[in-house]
Amino acid sequence: MDMRLASIGDAAALRRVLREIIEHTGRERPSDEAFVIRQYLANPASIRCTVAIDAAGEVVGFQSLLRAEGGNRYDVPEGWGIIGTHISPRAHRQGVGSALFRSSREAAEQAGLETIDACIAAGNASGLRYYEAMGFRTYREPVGIVQKAYVVR
Repeated sequence: MDMRLASIGDAAALRRVLREIIEHTGRERPSDEAFVIRQYLANPASIRCTVAIDAAGEVVGFQSLLRAEGGNRYDVPEGWGIIGTHISPRAHRQGVGSALFRSSREAAEQAGLETIDACIAAGNASGLRYYEAMGFRTYREPVGIVQKAYVVR
């Protein structure tokens, strides 16, 4: 599995990963290319977006790390990181999430972040397990959501 920084040219591949996740979980979310570009590839708050590439050269996952701005939709303290992990069901249990997080953790250290937030749907058992395995701990549970924090330093 190879990792590299995402680019605008990856928009269709990131959209495909999101659609595969939606088909697998039944949890609808924005996934059109305009959203992908706005949220992950050209977001002014972006610190890093990393893609995972399989042996066939296909994007099978990505992880976005943003700097929280005041008034963000997740109510994350300003200056924290906000992480989002999206892995195709085809690539589960292959170490993709761990590799992506190594890249994001490095970016967080370089950016001087002290804490990273992960906002996970309460019913997303695999997402909750993943973030726990990466060292995130629950700090808040708004209705239907679990927010976990990772202390960078």
